[in-house]
Amino acid sequence: MSPWEVVTIGREYGSGGAAVGSAVAKALGFRLLDRTLIERIAAAANVDPAVAQRLDEHVDGWVARIHRALRFGAFDSVAVDAGEAIVDAARMQALTAAVIQEAAAEGRYVIVGRAAQCVLRGRPAVFNVFVYASRADRARRLRARLGPEVDVETLIDDMDRERAAYVKLHHGCDWVDRRLYHLMVNAALGESAAVKVVLAALEAGVPSVS
Repeated sequence: MSPWEVVTIGREYGSGGAAVGSAVAKALGFRLLDRTLIERIAAAANVDPAVAQRLDEHVDGWVARIHRALRFGAFDSVAVDAGEAIVDAARMQALTAAVIQEAAAEGRYVIVGRAAQCVLRGRPAVFNVFVYASRADRARRLRARLGPEVDVETLIDDMDRERAAYVKLHHGCDWVDRRLYHLMVNAALGESAAVKVVLAALEAGVPSVS
């Protein structure tokens, strides 16, 4: 049994970090908090999960969508609905942090993204991982997933910028600060190899004592 109670997975957009997190959770027999986190937050906020999804890991959901709509000429897509008027990005972040803390208290969770490495900073038995990859690898993975018609280069820049801003604004952390993590893994190794590296580090490491 792992001495670690929680594993957090920070990741660059398109790096495959979510898949690594899922595989690590399966290998450890831990529960996974990724997209399911959105459903739990939506239930806590009593809003449509689609609204929570749009605000997830964004500094301000509707402002970000207006910015993208102006860039890509799709302004009709940015109408603000009633749910977003009540549950804005700041409220979403507070609910996210509460759900992460609840999961950490329960233990045996792998948490992907959502600044969990900052929310749980200083908590014992939490192992923090960051998954990254070269830009070419990320673009190739995203094209395979999203199709050739999507401007993945712009998408990479936008998503990384939003994630970095989210972490900085709400937690005062530098998203890629190596001191936040026990391990940083290059996904160019391949998903299977990256998972093995994480599992080996978990087995070798010893949690801090509070």
